[in-house]
Amino acid sequence: MQRRDLLLAAATASMAPLALAQPVPSPQPAQPAPAAPLDTSRILTGFPAGGTVDVVARRIADRLRGPLAKTVLVDNRAGAGGRLAVDELRRSAADGSTLLVSPAAMVTLYPHLYLKLPYGLDDVTPVAGLTSVVFGLAVGPAVPESVKTLKDFLAWAKLNPNAASYGSPGAGSPPHLVGALLEKESGVALNHVPYRGTMPGIQDLLGGQIASFSGPIGDYLPHVKTGKLRVLATSGPKRSRYLAEVPTYAELGFKALEQVEWYGLFLPGRASPELVRRVSEQVRAAMLAPEMAPALAQFGLEVAPTSPAELQKAVRDEHAAWGPIVKRVGFTPES
Repeated sequence: MQRRDLLLAAATASMAPLALAQPVPSPQPAQPAPAAPLDTSRILTGFPAGGTVDVVARRIADRLRGPLAKTVLVDNRAGAGGRLAVDELRRSAADGSTLLVSPAAMVTLYPHLYLKLPYGLDDVTPVAGLTSVVFGLAVGPAVPESVKTLKDFLAWAKLNPNAASYGSPGAGSPPHLVGALLEKESGVALNHVPYRGTMPGIQDLLGGQIASFSGPIGDYLPHVKTGKLRVLATSGPKRSRYLAEVPTYAELGFKALEQVEWYGLFLPGRASPELVRRVSEQVRAAMLAPEMAPALAQFGLEVAPTSPAELQKAVRDEHAAWGPIVKRVGFTPES
């Protein structure tokens, strides 16, 4: 500042009435320096490579390589319907070196199913919502070409009880319970065949080993385009833009089957608020990157980023909603 300006400022201050003097603001605390990236971080998933959960985890890993850690790996801990990955997160350090990408069911549905679940809601920290997906019922070559609609399939299943089967990504998974609700609502018995993930089940569906499969619609899309699979209904509140010609269960009179699955990113339960905030911001930037939505659209996924607070609320709301459904279906791990 010039000497003339200093004198003018001093004179102005001396002429100001004392009653109008403003309090001097306290100095603002210094903002903490950004945390240095870790050397290595891993993103756990509870499902095999190639499925939609794995695809989301790998897309996130690509975008977090740099901001979060120099190296970000995807660690597929497939098995037990995704529970192994959540348990591994529970036992990991809460320093950003281990994250989890998981469907909601692992923390919202499974507590209602497994009395000896090795983890609870307090063992995971919600960080960010990622994507949403709806389920669909697809039929393959084991079902006659004349079966074009859900009504046709249920009529065929009633006449062919020994062949009337449906697969799912795992016993107790949301697609399994959607199929079980279809049995309840329609009064038609369907034999459930659980798999370790979606891809093995779809391979059997394509091979004619099972009649139908209840799973995420994104995994059907390549086979729908080639005509090898037919999707008869989807579980969303409205038709999916990826299968616009396919009606929803609700349209067909099965409102109870309406279900939207979302995938979220979690840290261990002891994660600090500062770490949660930082990782959430990094993940949100990753999900809103221009190339993310088109890349995930190939798998029938909708980008749906949320804040930690929004994800926490979604976890609690869905946990409460699953209780009555599990009771109605009557499923237990032994059933």
